[in-house]
Amino acid sequence: MDIDENSGQGPPPSQGGDIDTSFLQQFSCLGTTDHDELILQLQRVLGNQLNYTTARFFLDMNNWNLQAAVGCYFDFNSGQKLPSMRVVEDITFGYNEAVPPSTNFIQSWRIQNSGDEDWPNGCFLKCTNHSQPDTPVTSLRAGEQTVISVTLVSPNYAQTFQTKWRMCTSYGNYFGEAMWSIVQVKESGTLALTQQLMALRTSNLGNNTNQSDAESMEDAQNTAPAYFNAENK
Repeated sequence: MDIDENSGQGPPPSQGGDIDTSFLQQFSCLGTTDHDELILQLQRVLGNQLNYTTARFFLDMNNWNLQAAVGCYFDFNSGQKLPSMRVVEDITFGYNEAVPPSTNFIQSWRIQNSGDEDWPNGCFLKCTNHSQPDTPVTSLRAGEQTVISVTLVSPNYAQTFQTKWRMCTSYGNYFGEAMWSIVQVKESGTLALTQQLMALRTSNLGNNTNQSDAESMEDAQNTAPAYFNAENK
């Protein structure tokens, strides 16, 4: 139930300035005690910089007082700078091909630490519009690139299947550009077959395989499947 309403990232806590007090008071006047609603409000106030779990942590630590949770968050993040990340390219094998219903396929991106500082340890990839396990991502040095992959299962009927992914720090702060997987689900889809043939070609070529292909296939094979179906939407 992670909330992520904008495609980019808002200003980091250390750079975003003060929160509009009247805006915060409007939330407080609602007087809600529903925990899920308070979590949603905290995420909105902070510009969707927190995932659900982290927002819940700050509220619970402050007895579910919204204003206290906001103050605690800024105190905690005072002086901290979020990492930088850009999406270099979508390197999914069979990109733009359709996939059959109820079929495994691999989504891959090449990303880069676009900042001038190394990433902290504990960063992970999170799907923000489905409830799925997080994927740990190795810390990158400034300017370094890597390939990250997730294994998805298409819905069981024809539709446009979209998943949105964000990088997170170990504390649950989103950073960097959003990553999307958008595929058409059709009975005549060939994406899965294309990827199976590429995997076979990669294994046959061995050391002569193009590096980006090899990295992508290796990462994909080591990634646990993230299962999706129409009922989860």
